[in-house]
Amino acid sequence: MTPTEAKRPLQLNDNGQLRHFLSLDGLPRELLTEILDTADSFLEVGARAVKKVPLLRGKTVCNVFFENSTRTRTTFELAAKRLSADVITLNVSTSSTSKGETLTDTLRNLEAMAADMFVVRHADSGAAHFIAEHVCPDVAVINGGDGRHAHPTQGMLDMLTIRRHKGDFENLSVAIVGDILHSRVARSDMLALRTLGCRDIRVIAPRPLLPVGLEQYGVKVFNDMNEGLRDVDVVVMLRLQRERMQSGLLPSEGEFYRLYGLTTERMKLASPEAIVMHPGPINRGVEIESAVADGPHSVILNQVTYGIAIRMAVLSMSMSGQVAQRQLENEAGEQN
Repeated sequence: MTPTEAKRPLQLNDNGQLRHFLSLDGLPRELLTEILDTADSFLEVGARAVKKVPLLRGKTVCNVFFENSTRTRTTFELAAKRLSADVITLNVSTSSTSKGETLTDTLRNLEAMAADMFVVRHADSGAAHFIAEHVCPDVAVINGGDGRHAHPTQGMLDMLTIRRHKGDFENLSVAIVGDILHSRVARSDMLALRTLGCRDIRVIAPRPLLPVGLEQYGVKVFNDMNEGLRDVDVVVMLRLQRERMQSGLLPSEGEFYRLYGLTTERMKLASPEAIVMHPGPINRGVEIESAVADGPHSVILNQVTYGIAIRMAVLSMSMSGQVAQRQLENEAGEQN
């Protein structure tokens, strides 16, 4: 590693352009806004008869999923194909690593396929960072979700959803409800909201599902659902994993729904124009009432549409940043 590489953030090139997309932590407001603006421009592509642009023509994107996810995998595939890339999807959880192969060995085999970009989803926090640190310099790495750590494209598609429906972030009240402790979506959303200038970020959860250190995100913590929902503009419901009940962190699904489920009655506490979001898949009758999930406040299906545009933006910007970095290094080599 050169001294320049040691100084700059792993995700950025020497000009501050996106090179990998691993976490929203530390990324400047200007870059997040650029991602949103770029995604906005790609939404029009989805409305065309021919849904393709040539930005990644000749490039190969490899979706490397060590953890199952239909929605994230499919939207990344669509995003890459709409950019005219060649796409390979590997469900590594049922192949090499299940046979004892190390993450490094898997990485070297993937590099031998001459892919230009890896989209990585892994159950271990930090796996995407590990791959980005060890991958060959020409390959971009996108984090499709790692453990409890980060889900940056989900965070950005949530931000695009909020911006398109509610406008600027500064004067909004946003509530994130549910299993904050185990949620990489919650962490990414909190980081993005703080960076984009939201002044009223609330988290609503039972005490066993609240992590330590929430003060670093500048959020207000509520244990009472009714109090936390009062006058909010945006409600982000999180998926409650059933294993949380089995581990004893919560008494039952019914008890959680009674105390923290988003119902039609509870929505009356929020702003009349509030929107409701959920990363999916939804547990109806556990986190949210069907009448709310399918009702006029819900923008849950919009999130899926916006997710394709955000992933197109991140893929294209990361590849552009990689190419720009190679040009910078080649120019520096010629001067020397």
